[in-house]
Amino acid sequence: MGPAELNLADDEQLLLAAAYVSDAQYNRNIQFETSPQAVRFYKLYNHWSTQGITYFFILVDLFLGLFEEPAVYLLPLWVTSTIEFICLVMFSVRLLHFSKVTPTKVFWKDAKNICVIVTILLTLLDMIVYLALAQNGYPAVRWSRVLRPLFCVNFTESRQLRRAFRNIRNSLPEIAYVFVLFMFSVAVFSLMALKLFAKRKLRTGEGAPYFSNYLDVFFNLYVLVTTANSPDVMMPAYEVSWAYSIFFIVFIIVNTYVFMSLFLAVVYNDYKKHLKNEVRKLVYMKHRKMIEAFNILKMKNEAEFVVPHSRWQQLVKLVAADIPSSHRELLWRILDDEQKGYLGRESFIGLADLLNIQIVQMKDRVHPLEKCMPRVYTSTVSKLIRRMVAHRAFRYTYDLIIVINAIFIGGDEMNPLITKAEWAFLTLYLVEILLKLYTHEPRAFFAKFQFWNWFDTIIIVAALLGTIANTALKSSGGYSSQQILDIVFILRVLRLIRIIDSFHRFRVLLNTLVNLIPTMLTYAGLLVVVYYIFAVVGMEAFKGRIHFYGVNSSNPAAAYCGNPALKGSQFAAMRYCRNNFNNLPSAIVLLIELTVVNQWHVLATGFVMVTHLTARIFFVVFHIVVVIILINIFIAFVLEAFFVEHSLARSAMETAIEKKIQELGMGDSVIQDC
Repeated sequence: MGPAELNLADDEQLLLAAAYVSDAQYNRNIQFETSPQAVRFYKLYNHWSTQGITYFFILVDLFLGLFEEPAVYLLPLWVTSTIEFICLVMFSVRLLHFSKVTPTKVFWKDAKNICVIVTILLTLLDMIVYLALAQNGYPAVRWSRVLRPLFCVNFTESRQLRRAFRNIRNSLPEIAYVFVLFMFSVAVFSLMALKLFAKRKLRTGEGAPYFSNYLDVFFNLYVLVTTANSPDVMMPAYEVSWAYSIFFIVFIIVNTYVFMSLFLAVVYNDYKKHLKNEVRKLVYMKHRKMIEAFNILKMKNEAEFVVPHSRWQQLVKLVAADIPSSHRELLWRILDDEQKGYLGRESFIGLADLLNIQIVQMKDRVHPLEKCMPRVYTSTVSKLIRRMVAHRAFRYTYDLIIVINAIFIGGDEMNPLITKAEWAFLTLYLVEILLKLYTHEPRAFFAKFQFWNWFDTIIIVAALLGTIANTALKSSGGYSSQQILDIVFILRVLRLIRIIDSFHRFRVLLNTLVNLIPTMLTYAGLLVVVYYIFAVVGMEAFKGRIHFYGVNSSNPAAAYCGNPALKGSQFAAMRYCRNNFNNLPSAIVLLIELTVVNQWHVLATGFVMVTHLTARIFFVVFHIVVVIILINIFIAFVLEAFFVEHSLARSAMETAIEKKIQELGMGDSVIQDC
């Protein structure tokens, strides 16, 4: 084998090792072919551009719901069908790409791949049938729309979302036991209520029979668990005798407080248990991937196998091409602490964790004003101003100004004094920013991790522009829009948030919440999937049943939401006509209202009145899935993540980095978790 062939083989081995290290860094658990072509395909598969294209078409597929019947803006059927077909083609290409990098047996044994294939085929079948029926004037239902969120979950990129669903699936058995016991309790109390009140011929405030039907009793008591109909549901019995209140009080204690707390306890306990298993599995897979990479790069050095510095440098350039040479040297010095010139297996394995710790190097730059006007900037007056701005008294002064500003914000905007004061406060805030920019080097002041500096500047500049625009429009005499004024009001209120940065405990809590946002987005994605499915089902079941005619409509049908079945109903009386399933945004808003649970029984009853009693099943199932299961799992996640994030000290790896930074004289570098 000649030198060229040796170099080519060496490069191919490096690419394979880099693929393993990259998988370990990003916690990817994918079995891929190790041939040179497959490794290149695999690198392309994991590239941000190909992943971005996949997410783009997933979003396009989901947003098609805005333009299909029932639509916000109805597009011709051929347009939406063509767009959906293009999305399905892109999903097929993505799946085909994945099949080229994965062993055939592994690909066909993977449930998520089968799920994507079945979803594509079912969607194509539904499109063909729907188009055929629609062209011939027959009524048809696009039932495959409910499958669209499955693309969000089952592509390889959505591993975090799948873990969240897996967590729910693993928690279901324990939740099921508590849920069955809870439903049994509600059923027993419902039977007791039927026997207590049915024979007394009581009536509700609307004149309907009170607790005369077991299914109605069960539904009303189930709603009472959520406190949405309290104390209304109790009042007919309570008016007859105060003693009947004992029944409802006991019911609330047992079912609302005991069982709902038990749900959270079981979910939290299960979440912790499964989280430990997930972490254990991730650590094992990361360790295994790094060992595979080590075995590819290792060389014999006396009695042990090692990775020399030159091979390590080539590897890191492939895995993290964007980091500078000084950063790479720092990583090497941390791993090769004894400066042997090579890494053993255990030291090499630490590379994956090390790459996940972001190091930001702060360059000691000279202020531009010092370059332009050195005498002025280094003068005694200039130094005094800079010391004043850097002193904590300067910050406390502006905290006091913010508090005073808050008092004025609550005042009447039409008052000339308030308007003048607003200009005064804006001037003070602009002076503050300018003084800070005078004191601190601008690029350091606006570094990417200086959140509060960016926040202050954007809010103040936006408020200034909004106030100028508002004043100009007023003075022109043609001012008729409230929108600019609304934006200005919001920006003024947002200014108050910056006071949080002045209190250490507030800052710690806020930083903790900010650090939790990426993980919380996973559960937000989970909720989007569930909401979309229920929204599509709701639109197919309830579209056109309820109509909203506008705020000042003179149409007599507006009084009963366009459906005579709602005449005299609480739904129409409370002006809930806009709460409907007539398009995707309206459906999502309605589902959010149901999640909050306040008056959810009124919403459910309205749709029951315009359809059938079985419509209750939809609303009860939604409450069980979202409020009882998903929200409790989300609370468990937030609790555990907050405890970990709030109390976690720096890791041993971060401590080692800090130590090495000091040794190398890089004290102005900052460590941030990726």
